[in-house]
Amino acid sequence: MAVFSVFEPPQSDLDARDHAAKFQFVRDGFSWGAFLFGPLWMLRHRMWLSFLLYVLIVGGLVFAMTRMRLPDGAEAGVLFAVAILLGLEAATLRRWKLLGSKWTDHGIVVSDDIETAERRFFHRWFSRGTTPVSSERPAAPPYPHYALAAHNESHGIIGSFPEPGGGR
Repeated sequence: MAVFSVFEPPQSDLDARDHAAKFQFVRDGFSWGAFLFGPLWMLRHRMWLSFLLYVLIVGGLVFAMTRMRLPDGAEAGVLFAVAILLGLEAATLRRWKLLGSKWTDHGIVVSDDIETAERRFFHRWFSRGTTPVSSERPAAPPYPHYALAAHNESHGIIGSFPEPGGGR
């Protein structure tokens, strides 16, 4: 089973169906595309800042390794480790990029493949009677009424400190 994070794009003038088509489902887990084609993968996903940092970090590592006169196998090993790290963290980089671009995170969907994940998410979304256009975050639940009563009546509190501000 795969885990997908669901992201909604910023508000647009599109109708609900066209807006829903722009949702992004980011698969969690190892990314073979990022591992094998790191810089090209970042450019494909329009991750300009990640690409720039990658070029600077890999360039600095290559410069440092050539100055230290390491054997060729050590340089290849370090670059292989960077590629593995990029493959492992590719989903996190995509989520950061989407959140930084004002996309809304709608949680996760667990499914065998992306088509089933999309079907599950939108079935649940539309069954709640809402459209995929989010206006605002839902309001926080109201403060529980029993907590207010327990705060005023010491006999309703269970714990080490039966009265607010009381001693041990």
